[in-house]
Amino acid sequence: MPRTIVQTDQAPAAIGPYSQAVRAGDMVFLSGQIPLDPASGELVAGDISVQARRAFDNLQAVCEAAGGSLEQVVRLGLYVTDLGDFAAVNAVMADYFQAPYPARSTIEVAGLPKGAAFEVDAILALG
Repeated sequence: MPRTIVQTDQAPAAIGPYSQAVRAGDMVFLSGQIPLDPASGELVAGDISVQARRAFDNLQAVCEAAGGSLEQVVRLGLYVTDLGDFAAVNAVMADYFQAPYPARSTIEVAGLPKGAAFEVDAILALG
């Protein structure tokens, strides 16, 4: 199955040897998005809610560049540096997703790129 690379300047450029997303057939595998401002490439200032909102905005931009939307996300991976932020992240996620919700995992990690407190990745099903 051929792969198509998805790239948009509406989300931060990759900061390593990876693509923002890769489409294979009707499935799109989105790389992790941290709360970087797409214009400056800098981490946004603010609490976990501000960081989660920016990361979800970045994820949404990549979904749209792939020809889809957040409504077509079938799986999310959420990564936080403090599981105490679980409720705040859930509240932000509720602004981006409605039932039926995608499958999801939430994992506490020791650290994230650029000192971010939040990261999200996803799988999008088109068609």
